[in-house]
Amino acid sequence: MAFLLIRLLGLGDWPAAVLAVLGSIVLTGALHEDGLADTADGLIGGHDREQRLAIMRDSRHGTFGVVAIVLSVVLRAAALAGIGDPIHAGLALIAAHAASRAVLPVAMLMLAPARADGLGAAAGRPRTLLAVAALAIGLLISLAALGPTHGGVAFSFAGAAIFASGVLTHRRIGGYTGDTLGAFQQIGEIVMLLTAAAK
Repeated sequence: MAFLLIRLLGLGDWPAAVLAVLGSIVLTGALHEDGLADTADGLIGGHDREQRLAIMRDSRHGTFGVVAIVLSVVLRAAALAGIGDPIHAGLALIAAHAASRAVLPVAMLMLAPARADGLGAAAGRPRTLLAVAALAIGLLISLAALGPTHGGVAFSFAGAAIFASGVLTHRRIGGYTGDTLGAFQQIGEIVMLLTAAAK
């Protein structure tokens, strides 16, 4: 919606795309971007599991975290600008927001919490049926918004990217945290939008 309104004001694809991404960040309170930054700082900057978890718990962002946020904003804006058409860009955003969040319950089933306290542990483990239902809803929204072929491919790529991120997270810290769930969402959204922009 923001992309369409900004385009109607006469601005080009890039300004509209950047402002649309910033709008979504404001609406979500930058919750997932914060998780992405903390995850990048911890997984890349830490030398062992304990140090990585300690870095991720620190509210301050380091170099890796800042770079991760900038890359996230730039890649999402580039994808929207590449799509160009406001209607298709809006549908891609709907699909990316839905799918990137729909995969998270499955990730929580496949991984264990990395620590006994924190948001990740407090959220608990979702029931299998609810996780599958969330995944199905995300897939249906992707197929409806992007079309059967493009939506299926985008959803598959996003799922594969989140799975790979989960494997890395398991190896580096032994499971998931609230921060890594935010990072998974960001990775899924980026991959969905880039796939939607592919010709």
